[in-house]
Amino acid sequence: MDDPVTEMHEVVANLMTDPSTEQVASEIMVLQSIYGDDAIQPWKSPANGKPGNEHSATIRYVVSLNLPAHEDVSIRVLVSIPYSYPASSPPQLQLLSRYIGAFGVDSSLFGSILRTFISTSAVQWSPGTVCVFDGLQNVLERCEHWYQERSYKDKPDEVVRPDTLIDLPLHEQEEDLPVEAPENAVLPEGIQIIAVEPIVDRKSVFVGRACRISHPSQVPLILDHLMSDRQIARATHPVIHAWRCKMGNVLHQDNDDDGETAAGSRLAHLLSILEIDGVLVIVTRWFGGIHIGPDRFKHINHAARNALEAAGFLDQNEESGKGSKALQKGRKR
Repeated sequence: MDDPVTEMHEVVANLMTDPSTEQVASEIMVLQSIYGDDAIQPWKSPANGKPGNEHSATIRYVVSLNLPAHEDVSIRVLVSIPYSYPASSPPQLQLLSRYIGAFGVDSSLFGSILRTFISTSAVQWSPGTVCVFDGLQNVLERCEHWYQERSYKDKPDEVVRPDTLIDLPLHEQEEDLPVEAPENAVLPEGIQIIAVEPIVDRKSVFVGRACRISHPSQVPLILDHLMSDRQIARATHPVIHAWRCKMGNVLHQDNDDDGETAAGSRLAHLLSILEIDGVLVIVTRWFGGIHIGPDRFKHINHAARNALEAAGFLDQNEESGKGSKALQKGRKR
């Protein structure tokens, strides 16, 4: 039996050879870069176990996702792409999971996901525009909310505050709310944070920062220092970050999405493939009110890479002269 990842790569390669499905192939590759290759697999017919795309104009694949606030709880979503997508028809999403955690999926949730692109409260879709990612994120949010509600109902002795059920983005809250600086926001001695020029797209702003660290304990102090900056603290996602630090023979590492699902893990992947140690990279995003879809992950990645380059991390294995030149491209926080 073929490896599902290899099978999916073959599906994408075949789609790329046909101009009419090239957009679909490109979208699948974007999803793979965001969620990981293992998360996207070809759909196989339950009747015969063969790929469901054979002899069919409809392209189908399955996406496995973890709930943002409950990473041990996963869902499986079938994505069906009609021949006329994205020119004149939206995709269809179907929840394959019969259970989310310990709770059986009800007909209401199942039906609402089927209507992701066709109900009055549907995800916005425009002819000629790919939209599977936006649909999947919408499904994740609804499944997360659905799961949280049942989790709280399953704990009747606990008091549940209404504001814990839905975490509103900062831009939907009152702008005049005071932002308090964290205590002990002093930058650790010897730490120099390099920031690069912002990336702006449709009013969203992304700023990358990077610095060298020598111990994991420095990370929360650096983040607190950044959050003491009122402008940073008011951002929609102030400190999306990832870090790696080798102590002796042990490599310590961690990341945080800061509310931007999968963003932290993508930064961690970037540090891993670049094989950089002793580093903390942070990206701040201010949401401008216009949804930009998967492009936001591209900008987060570029902002992080620019900061790493400016701080000299991409030249750390080369001559020190080149590293100092790269450092001059950035500015202190």
